[in-house]
Amino acid sequence: MLHRDDTFHFEAMRVLGSARYFGADVAEVLQTVEAIAPGDFEGWCTHFKALADRLRRRAARTGRAHCVSFRDAMFHAAGYYRAADFFLHGNDADPRICSLWKAQKECFDLAIAVLPNPGERITIQADGFRVPAIFYRADQSRGPRPTLLMCNGYDGSQEEMLHTNGFAALERGLNVVTFEGPGQPTTRREQGLGFIPEWERVVSPVLDFCMQQPEIDSARIGLLGYSMGALLAARAAAFDRRIAAVLCVDGIYDLYSAFKHSLPEALSSLFEQGAEEPFNRAIEKAMQGSTKMRWAIGQGLWSFKVASPFALLVAARQWSLKGVVDRITAPTLVCGAGNDRFFQGQPELLASALGDRARYYEFTDADAAGEHCHVGAGVFMNQVVMDWFEDLVHRLDREDNLPSGAHLVPAGWWSHISATASPVLLPGVNPTIATDESSFVADRNTTCAP
Repeated sequence: MLHRDDTFHFEAMRVLGSARYFGADVAEVLQTVEAIAPGDFEGWCTHFKALADRLRRRAARTGRAHCVSFRDAMFHAAGYYRAADFFLHGNDADPRICSLWKAQKECFDLAIAVLPNPGERITIQADGFRVPAIFYRADQSRGPRPTLLMCNGYDGSQEEMLHTNGFAALERGLNVVTFEGPGQPTTRREQGLGFIPEWERVVSPVLDFCMQQPEIDSARIGLLGYSMGALLAARAAAFDRRIAAVLCVDGIYDLYSAFKHSLPEALSSLFEQGAEEPFNRAIEKAMQGSTKMRWAIGQGLWSFKVASPFALLVAARQWSLKGVVDRITAPTLVCGAGNDRFFQGQPELLASALGDRARYYEFTDADAAGEHCHVGAGVFMNQVVMDWFEDLVHRLDREDNLPSGAHLVPAGWWSHISATASPVLLPGVNPTIATDESSFVADRNTTCAP
């Protein structure tokens, strides 16, 4: 165990698990977590923010003349700012929710600006809202390549997706487009929007963008959903046939039943009776003794933008693939976790509903990969997930009479950057942020959308 508080253990493993893909370093995470008392959300924020500030100062001292060192320190700082924010959402008036996010975005943008192929932030107009996205090109040839679209879930960001799956895809010669919709970190903060069940309203505009890019092979676009993002991805695939493959890490079929299953029988009974006030009081009392419940409810109220635990569970009824799963025609990889703490049994339900359209793969504790979304086992998880998608691309190539793997480049080249490479700044990135010591204190005047 990384921490005697089980919820803190899981989140520490989540941060630590990004180390292989440039998101963290081992000893500094372990040292930080060791100093935090069980259930102490304020302590978690304070210690991870201090670590992030230190890494940001280190990047400033390193300077862009050492591109790899600068990039790594900025990626680490961004990840630690995200970690510092993680347990704050139970109080949506906390100004740090936005000031820490501003800091993580600044650091992240400076890091992706010095990648060999810099990430490009884009904004895609949807019906009634904007979709923030980042386009990562696998190379500079501008020729069409297979592409993975990636979205996170209940609590994660598109920036995190680069470390969970994005770099693994780029190493294999795949383009990557990460994005967020209503309820997710950037859209919730900047547009004040809670989750919507009709995720095709998010994905279809992203696909419209992809169809216009010469670097993207429009016949070889996969959609990867991570955690609750897997339900969102499958929902979108039911309504947009341009998706060539769906990758669910891990599968979710019905969010309401998963939420309800996590409740004690007495609480579930109160909800079924429609006893709103007694239910809310009972949940609030249970939250006092449970780190997991205190975080989960606070995060849910914030991301779904609802006022009470009862309203959260009512809203969750809309998040289901019942009635639409038969419309999914794309081949679908459904991953499961033998020791999933959040959605036990949901991947099997999705795989069963899809039938022959699904390939089910269960990660287990025998491979140290049985946790939710296989945190801490990212290399193995990506071997399974990316190999499945590469095999699909090879099959499509054969059907089109192309050499198998014609679209892909040798794995591993992405990881190497010349120390003398010239950084390319993203539009709007302030080149002084990394070297201005005064910027290391988060701006407390930063505000979010209501």
